[in-house]
Amino acid sequence: MSDWSPSSWRNFPILQQPNYPDHAHLKQVESQLSTYPPLVFAAETRSLFDQLGDVAQGKAFLLQGGDCAESFTDFNAPKIRDTFKTLLQMAVVLTFSGSCPIVKVARMAGQYAKPRSDDMETRDGIALPSYRGDIVNGFDFTESSRVPNPEHLLTAYHHSSATLNLLRAFAQGGLADLHQVNRWNMDFIGNSPISEKYHDVALQIQQALEFMEVIGINPDNTPKIKETDLYTSHEALLLNYEEALTRRDTLTGLWYDCSAHMVWIGERTRQLDHAHIEFFRGINNPIGVKVGPSMKPDELIQLIDALNPNNIPGRLTLITRMGADKLAANLPALVKKVKQEGRHVVWISDPMHGNTIKAANGYKTRNFDSILSEIEQFFAVHRSENSYAGGIHLEMTGLNVTECTGGAYQISETDLAQCYQTQCDPRLNQTQVLEMAFRICDTLKTARADYLATS
Repeated sequence: MSDWSPSSWRNFPILQQPNYPDHAHLKQVESQLSTYPPLVFAAETRSLFDQLGDVAQGKAFLLQGGDCAESFTDFNAPKIRDTFKTLLQMAVVLTFSGSCPIVKVARMAGQYAKPRSDDMETRDGIALPSYRGDIVNGFDFTESSRVPNPEHLLTAYHHSSATLNLLRAFAQGGLADLHQVNRWNMDFIGNSPISEKYHDVALQIQQALEFMEVIGINPDNTPKIKETDLYTSHEALLLNYEEALTRRDTLTGLWYDCSAHMVWIGERTRQLDHAHIEFFRGINNPIGVKVGPSMKPDELIQLIDALNPNNIPGRLTLITRMGADKLAANLPALVKKVKQEGRHVVWISDPMHGNTIKAANGYKTRNFDSILSEIEQFFAVHRSENSYAGGIHLEMTGLNVTECTGGAYQISETDLAQCYQTQCDPRLNQTQVLEMAFRICDTLKTARADYLATS
């Protein structure tokens, strides 16, 4: 790696970057960011790396979720708390169903940048730069709002720092107590229109907790019952921000991107000879890359070898985003090729991006059944190839928004206008996310049993 540095990506072509009008101001902000404390620490990142190594070997399952794009205006403690609670609720259900540890990674504390299909957006004959996330410019469709502003990089840093501080407090301060999380699930069950489908699972979890108490295992003598590990992640789209927060670990001498524990490359920026691959190959975080339906088997192997040349389990997560109507035709060849070549990766399903549609009333949305179908097909493909389906990656919120149709409450396209809050892509709401967890219980249990029996 003698030819790599945190800034060597600047010698390569790069896509999906904002056009800042004041480059001197941008350089000043980048220099300022480089003096700030790291947001996460190398030891935390190594812990996640080890846990993802377990996922790669079929010993754990990855649950990754959070906002499509975090917003400066929606930055508040209740919103952070509610998304944290929802992730924990899902994790408890999946832990019990899969009889395995759930590695929890939030799309939080840094998910502020978004790639766009077009550089410009046109409304009523007026063309302005596209909204690229709050870390770049403003959502309002005005000329002043849409100008990329370097100061937003500093705001994103400070918001991420405060979010991480709160997440750590929640994870270690009692909010993660399994008894409390299961009580939330029981409340959800009681209010669900199809509660009978989930009641047995929730009741079994409750009985297991009661048994543990009877034999003397409780939060006072077993901290793991009331504490948890939660890691952060985001798409590392703005490499000038990532470079400014990249630090050399004093213990190991290795470079880490300290903006998050895990970062990933999007579908639009994974070109082998471009800047994102160059930057990612040198950092020692666990990393991910989105894999869409256009990916070819040989191209995937080249990508894996570029990002994980030493074939270390836990280093690389492949996040498939195919679409429910395309997955069966495209994923099997990729899984087969990776297995044949002996590459150690974590496979997880992003069932959101490939299932985005526009409703008749103009709202961008996703359908619950399509999302569920892609997850179930993802598990089925891995079972057929004797490969391990290692996790799911959801755009979700702890709020009861109306952005995705379907689910037990049968949100219709007409209902979308009731509480449509996202500034980018539609998210599953709290009840839809928990319903999803209960719906894939049996799928996860069967998939793990089959994999372990044949491995």
